[in-house]
Amino acid sequence: MTTSRKPVSIDAMKHPKQNKRVPPTHPPALAVPSYHRILVKHGLIEKTLPIPDAYKVFLQVGADPEVEKLRRKVEHGSKIKHVPALYLATAMALQGMTKHELHALKLRIAKRI
Repeated sequence: MTTSRKPVSIDAMKHPKQNKRVPPTHPPALAVPSYHRILVKHGLIEKTLPIPDAYKVFLQVGADPEVEKLRRKVEHGSKIKHVPALYLATAMALQGMTKHELHALKLRIAKRI
């Protein structure tokens, strides 16, 4: 005698509480604006700084003469014209700075705030 078995899915075998996901404790990375991630990555702000304050700092970073000089080199090479690319150009300018230059930039920005 052959008895046929019904296929059982693995989800059906789990306890109901196992199907629930734990809500994330922090916002997903894409919920944070790119300028905030750029500044955190280079150590210019803390991760907990509010987004409006981070934007003010980003504007100050972009207006810094050293960053402008490096950003112009990047922009000149790729003919960047639209706004998201300006964020990228600023990120690339910061990427090209040494730790000492980044620290000096952080001190200059702290004086302006």
